[in-house]
Amino acid sequence: MTTAPHTAEDLRRLAEQAGRDLEEASALDVLRWAADTFGRRFCVTSSMEDAVVAHLASRALPGVDVVFLDTGYHFPETIGTRDAVAAVMDVNVITLTPKQTVAEQDAQYGARLHERDPDRCCALRKVAPLEEGLRGYDAWATGLRRDESPTRAGTPVVGWDAKRQKVKIAPIARWSQEDVETYVAQHGVLTNPLLMDGFASVGTPRFDYVMETLRALQWIEGSSGVPARV
Repeated sequence: MTTAPHTAEDLRRLAEQAGRDLEEASALDVLRWAADTFGRRFCVTSSMEDAVVAHLASRALPGVDVVFLDTGYHFPETIGTRDAVAAVMDVNVITLTPKQTVAEQDAQYGARLHERDPDRCCALRKVAPLEEGLRGYDAWATGLRRDESPTRAGTPVVGWDAKRQKVKIAPIARWSQEDVETYVAQHGVLTNPLLMDGFASVGTPRFDYVMETLRALQWIEGSSGVPARV
C-alpha cells in the first residue's frame, strides 16, 4: 500500500490521470486502486439507501471507514440500515452530526427552517458537518451514477473536487440500476427497506417530501394544463 501524496497539486494530478486510466476499469478495481493509493485516508460516504459501494469498498479495503451523515431528520429505517451495515459488514461506520440538535436549531432559528430557508438548513445540517467529517481524508467514494440524472451524466469515475481539494471517486458511475440490483442479489447486500415501499429517496424526509411533492405538482400541471390541488 503506497502513501498518498500530501499536496493538493499532487492529488489533483493523480485524480486527473486516474480518471483517464480507470474509466473502463471495474468498480472493484477502481476501489482497489483507491485502497492502494490512499490507505486509511480514503473513506466511503453513504446515505444508507443501500450498501453497494460500502460492500465493494470492504472487499478492497477491509475495515474501510463508511461515513454517514445523520441530519436529525432521518427515517428510522435509514438509521436501522446504518446500524445493520455496522453490525454485519467489515466496515467502520462513522456517524457525523450537526453541531446543533434539531431542538437547538429550532430555538435559534425557529421551527421548520427546512421549509422557510432550506439553503440555510442544508448548510447547517448537511454541508458543514460533512466538510468537517471529510477533513482527515484525501479521497472518498460515493454512489453517484451517470444514469441517475442529466446533471450526473458526465460524472468521472475518478475526479478532482476543487472546492474540497480532495479526490472524489465514483466507482459505480458507469453502472445502471439493473447493475445495482444484480450486485445486491448476487452478494446479499443490505438495502434500505424504504426502497421496497416506493420511496425514491431515503434521505432527510421533510426535505424529500417537499421536493417530491413539488415535482409531482409540476408534472400534473404540465401534463393537464390545470393547476393541481392537494
